[in-house]
Amino acid sequence: MSINPFHLQHERRFAGNRFVYPVISRRSRGVSIGVNLNPDKACNFHCVYCQVDRTVAGDTQFVDVERLLAELDQTLTLAVSGRLFETDKFRNLPSTLRRLNDIAFSGDGEPTTHRNFDEILAACAEVKRRHGLDDVKMVLITNASRFHRPHVQRGLEILDRNQGEIWAKLDAGTEDYFRAIDRSPIPLARVLENIAQAARLRPLVIQSLWMRIRGKPPPDEELQAFCQRLREITAGGGRLSLIQVYTVARRPAESYVTPLSDDEVDWIAAVVGRETGLPAAAFYGAGT
Repeated sequence: MSINPFHLQHERRFAGNRFVYPVISRRSRGVSIGVNLNPDKACNFHCVYCQVDRTVAGDTQFVDVERLLAELDQTLTLAVSGRLFETDKFRNLPSTLRRLNDIAFSGDGEPTTHRNFDEILAACAEVKRRHGLDDVKMVLITNASRFHRPHVQRGLEILDRNQGEIWAKLDAGTEDYFRAIDRSPIPLARVLENIAQAARLRPLVIQSLWMRIRGKPPPDEELQAFCQRLREITAGGGRLSLIQVYTVARRPAESYVTPLSDDEVDWIAAVVGRETGLPAAAFYGAGT
């Protein structure tokens, strides 16, 4: 199954905004309003598949919270009124995708690295309430590296109270593959413990990107190790509501990274579902 070309457009700018941008998300299957807490493109991971264009320097300004909230208010107004779908970017959007699914904290880096992460989430939740959007999710797309920090834990609790959903990255089952793919000084054990602890308090979605590296698909033993890590999390009382299995959809950081075929993504999702007993959903890449 091929993805809609709208999913390939994830520009972080919209209507002069600096921090808030609507996109069509292949995993949300509708409009996702992104909130970029890392306009400077700072991240504590350096993934080989990163689809943020780091050849262009980021905005070094601090996050202007007042402006961010004003942009969110204006963008929600456009979405709720339907005027968003009169803009050039969304005018030709199919009717099946003309729905506001979520407000997503993602952007150009790891959102939990922002020192006022919890305060910004609380303020955005209040904007959402003012628009009467109690059913619209607040989604945190994160590498789970900082869940143990107190201000991040407070932010996760704010999500819990506001139709929140946490999408935690886990791309590997072994330390060696983790270091090769995510290229972070943070050990895989830290990420796994953070995911396990957070999942004991609320169900998490796991986002897992798989790809070809220099023409080769992920090794079978790595996929088996990945499934074992998921089993360990659930055996310890962690709740995992969905495993998202996806591949590269836009230009990655490294030229030796290429997307898997639809059939390969389907196969990985099937293996994950069979080996873990967890629901797994497949999301496809560019040019497939």
